[in-house]
Amino acid sequence: MRINLPTWLTLFRILLLPVVVVVFYLPWHWSSLAAAGIFVAAALTDWLDGWLARRLRQTSPFGAFLDPVADKLMVTVTLFLLVSDHPSALLALTSAVIVGREIGVSALREWMAELGQRARVRVQLLGKLKTAMQFVAIVVLLVEHDAGTLRFYKVGEVLLVLAAALTLVSGFGYLRAAWPALSESSFRDGG
Repeated sequence: MRINLPTWLTLFRILLLPVVVVVFYLPWHWSSLAAAGIFVAAALTDWLDGWLARRLRQTSPFGAFLDPVADKLMVTVTLFLLVSDHPSALLALTSAVIVGREIGVSALREWMAELGQRARVRVQLLGKLKTAMQFVAIVVLLVEHDAGTLRFYKVGEVLLVLAAALTLVSGFGYLRAAWPALSESSFRDGG
């Protein structure tokens, strides 16, 4: 298998995960800003690899599989870092909702692909809006995680709560779109 440029960018995004973790825990005053910068760079490679894949006609099954995995890993690992740093019920709950939905939607897409109906659960505009809000919230929380004043930390929390709400709404939208195929499959299989 030959790996193309968009897939290399996706792999690079995955390789940034341990870098974010290490930088997040560095004892220097600039570490939170650096961790946020690495997260932003990863988000930009997410956009860039998709744009290049379409523009250069370099889509591949491996790239299509790997891209959402890289996104979910980056968000999940970063949310775990933030919860470990500021363990609050609000941050833990919103992070659990976001991660739980990501796992659920991934499983739903896999099941729908097995039924030959993956197109029913393709990415929608609301899902993209959720992702954008999630990324902005995470960047704000990363920047503020060790700031002395935490003046924007509450803004990041509010944005993350809004992202979690969008996460639930879009997750139910995917489930609703898939429901006819799921219920038909369940009826056919006797379950």
